Amino acid sequence: MTPEISNQSLAFLIIFVIVPLTLSYYYQLGLSKSVIWSTIRGTLQLFAIGYLLTYLFDLPALIGIPIMVSIMIIVATFHARQKGKELPYAWPIIFVGLIAVEISVLSLWLITDMVQFRPSEVIPMSGMIIGNSMVAMGLALERMKSEFKENNGRLLAALSLGAEPKQASHLIVQRTLNAALIPNIDQLKTIGLVKLPGMMTGLILGGVEPVMAIKYQLVISLSIFSSVSLSAMFVTLAMYRFFFNKNKQLLETEEEIRSRS
Repeated sequence: MTPEISNQSLAFLIIFVIVPLTLSYYYQLGLSKSVIWSTIRGTLQLFAIGYLLTYLFDLPALIGIPIMVSIMIIVATFHARQKGKELPYAWPIIFVGLIAVEISVLSLWLITDMVQFRPSEVIPMSGMIIGNSMVAMGLALERMKSEFKENNGRLLAALSLGAEPKQASHLIVQRTLNAALIPNIDQLKTIGLVKLPGMMTGLILGGVEPVMAIKYQLVISLSIFSSVSLSAMFVTLAMYRFFFNKNKQLLETEEEIRSRS
């Protein structure tokens, strides 16, 4: 049984906040307010979700799971959309993509009996899937915008020579997907060697046998890798076309892209 962490012990975590605050102040990074706000916000959110999960875990699975998963998908959609808010239809595309990925992964878990349909299992694992998919979509949108801006001349040249938008954008789509997937590929390469992942560490601290903890970690790690790949691919292939108008001409300004809807 894992010993309980007292409130007095938690108070000493302020030391870990003082370090980045000191660096920000010393090097004049201008991040002091962000560090303080992020720390306070993150702490309050974690305690709030802790009490909420305690309540949801006591509800029937068909009620508790849809409520929490819906909240996570809506919040994740909002945050991922910030990376591409000037792009038309970003909200519905991200929203649908997250739903599709969550349903696909959860269905496989349940069909193969990897996870039981219980709030205490589905909600935490779904949170990791949705959270990583959100990050992948945000990275993909940000990288895609950057690639279109940097390769403006090459795109115009390709279009003037008769290339279709899909052909002209092929290299950009390729680079965008590479940028979104490489961090997860690197994590898989070093998993268990450089670091012990979160789920595995939590289970071991909770008293679960290391081999069983590894099995659960493999389930979530490979599920995340697949969901990240699908999310990045979905949002990239769905959104790149909005950089072109109906006449297959490249839109070069944010105003033109916004008016594409």
